[in-house]
Amino acid sequence: MSKIAEEFGIKQALKDLGLNDINNGTSTGNDWFSNGDIIESYSPVDGALIGKVKATTKEDYEKVVTTAEKGFKEWRTWPAPQRGEVVRQFNDELRRLKEPLGKLVSYEMGKSYQEGLGEVQEMIDICDFAVGLSRQLHGLTMHSERPGHRMYEQYHPLGVVGIISAFNFPVAVWSWNTALAWVCGDACIWKGSEKTPLTSVACQNIAARVFEENKVPAGISSLITGDYKVGEMMTKDDRVPLISATGSIKMGKIVAQAVAARLGKSLLELGGNNAIIVTPDANIKNTVIGAVFGAVGTCGQRCTSTRRLIVHEDVYDKVKDAVVKAYKQIRIGNPLDENNHVGPLIDKDAVKNYQAALDKVVEEGGNILVEGGVLEGEGYESGCYVKPAIAEAENHFEIVQHETFGPVLYIMKYKGDVSDALKLQNGVKQGLSSAIMTNNLREAERFLSTEGSDCGIANVNIGTSGAEIGGAFGGEKETGGGRESGSDAWKVYMRRQTNTINYTTELPLAQGIKFDL
Repeated sequence: MSKIAEEFGIKQALKDLGLNDINNGTSTGNDWFSNGDIIESYSPVDGALIGKVKATTKEDYEKVVTTAEKGFKEWRTWPAPQRGEVVRQFNDELRRLKEPLGKLVSYEMGKSYQEGLGEVQEMIDICDFAVGLSRQLHGLTMHSERPGHRMYEQYHPLGVVGIISAFNFPVAVWSWNTALAWVCGDACIWKGSEKTPLTSVACQNIAARVFEENKVPAGISSLITGDYKVGEMMTKDDRVPLISATGSIKMGKIVAQAVAARLGKSLLELGGNNAIIVTPDANIKNTVIGAVFGAVGTCGQRCTSTRRLIVHEDVYDKVKDAVVKAYKQIRIGNPLDENNHVGPLIDKDAVKNYQAALDKVVEEGGNILVEGGVLEGEGYESGCYVKPAIAEAENHFEIVQHETFGPVLYIMKYKGDVSDALKLQNGVKQGLSSAIMTNNLREAERFLSTEGSDCGIANVNIGTSGAEIGGAFGGEKETGGGRESGSDAWKVYMRRQTNTINYTTELPLAQGIKFDL
């Protein structure tokens, strides 16, 4: 155990979460097994080995999916409020273990401890939402055109749901899916990121314990571990009617094609290239806070991170100078130390991509306002710490058109009215999150109108990151079109059925068709 791990209580957190030096990465509940290769989890915080997880083999996966299928047939018969009660108890355990789980998220992924706690809080919040939802799950009643007939729609459990999550939110995205899917009556198989396997095992430990206490059938909460090949087992499996996948656009296209080939359903949460529009009527202080946190929070590794700052020419210099000044106050270092703002990138591959982006923007004619670079020396031994950078750029630059998954903010100028800014904002292939900073009602409403932002999330006077669970989360265009979390996102986890009941002694046909025998 490293010095940082000892100082910040990682050893105790691992113990509290039921983690060992070597852990099985395949589970159908309390049954744990794995026959695959060992995955070693190294912390980007200090480069130290945290623990090991055994990967899932094809044979392991087959056992998982057959168990999930069998468990689903019983679980779907439980009344939804009873399923909700199980989720409530799971939530109680999350509350009890919030600090150790948040600490592990921070240490294994690299986000600040406050963000780690915030991620676990998202789990708690979505479970609260799901418990209430378990007493709803309602359809509609419609009026039939035929006398003596009643029409309504209802929702039934869908089946086995496959969940593929990414390293940047190693626990929250899983809970967005499972909390809803569980109350909807589904069985869930989760493939977490191979970059953060210990958080996945920790979450499954919590769920397995609660489910056993409530005599939930095996397979309702299942875990598989490994690289993309393990994920492909699910995406190509027609026993898994829904795949919810979070990750890069490249990954999403592969998943979408595999699932569509078998006419399955996919829920895709992919890349973002998120922008904040700053108009002459913006509150500059709030703009700076929103832009800086949006760009450097989680070291720029949120799908909702702010990538582009689109500023009106009248306030461009003022905003630019204020943001550059704010960057000088950012403290980079051990994310478990709450005095620091920004931790490391996930691994050295991410560092290479960050460096390549900075080289590319200069090559295309950009102007670096805040120099980036890799940090070295005491406290930065993992090689994953970088300096958040700002570059003046044009929206048409190739590097700006693609998501840079790191702390690089591109700032650009617009002239004219808000419609000109919207052309820039919407002028990328991604469509996840967006924001406008303005105190002008007309500008705000134009931004939210049908001619405004083409993103799934459109905010006014807040930044692009930090969505609440009550709303449906997701985006358009190459972001994938899927919706998770709140609102009516639960419907994707169920199969929809329309019912027409004739309570007369006659059999009239729809549309007045006559068919006499």
